[in-house]
Amino acid sequence: MKKQSVIALLSILCLLVGLPVRAQLQDPRHNLAIGINGGVNLSSVSFEPSIKQKTFITPSVGVTVRYISERYFKILCGIQGEINYSQRGWKENIDDGTGDTYQRTMNYIEVPLMAHLGFGKDKGNGARFVLNIGPQIGFLLGENEKQSASWHPEDRPNGVIWQYGKMAEMKFDYGIVGGGGLEVRTGIGNFLLEARYYFGLSDFYHSTKKDPFSRSAHSYIAGRLTYLFDIKK
Repeated sequence: MKKQSVIALLSILCLLVGLPVRAQLQDPRHNLAIGINGGVNLSSVSFEPSIKQKTFITPSVGVTVRYISERYFKILCGIQGEINYSQRGWKENIDDGTGDTYQRTMNYIEVPLMAHLGFGKDKGNGARFVLNIGPQIGFLLGENEKQSASWHPEDRPNGVIWQYGKMAEMKFDYGIVGGGGLEVRTGIGNFLLEARYYFGLSDFYHSTKKDPFSRSAHSYIAGRLTYLFDIKK
């Protein structure tokens, strides 16, 4: 799994470098834009052994910087980076008849660096489709558990209870993020509505043979609204 993770990240980095290089054969652009973003994550954690989970909605806010360097045929090519405060975690679906509830909220600073592709009108007001994909790293700031007043973990039918009270053992997180959406350019700035998917390649618990979980990786589906204004067109 670790070898595949490294290969995947290297492939994305090659994409980030390669697109602008190939695009130098076409029309140069020097569009620099900065702004803010916000939205929600539909968070979950991939555990092995598995844990049944419900939809867990968590917030995300941050700043965005985008540089479009070239137009390659009809595709605008550039790089987009962000620094986000993002909550993740999981909410368990406990159906053992006890009425217990449990959720874990994990607070991250995350930094995606993505290849940016735009399809549609180049200059002036209007709309265009966009795609973003690239690696993302994160660092865990803190976490907290929330459980019901009545608590009967001994009744779990699958016997998976090691996560209760067990804080993250590795704070550094990395994975791949990608998505697409619609950007609308107006006289007061650019508005981007986007859906993303993050696939974590790292675990936050140790995963050796003696450890209870062989996998504990984040994933989420995200909705983002970004506002950008051009610094340089």
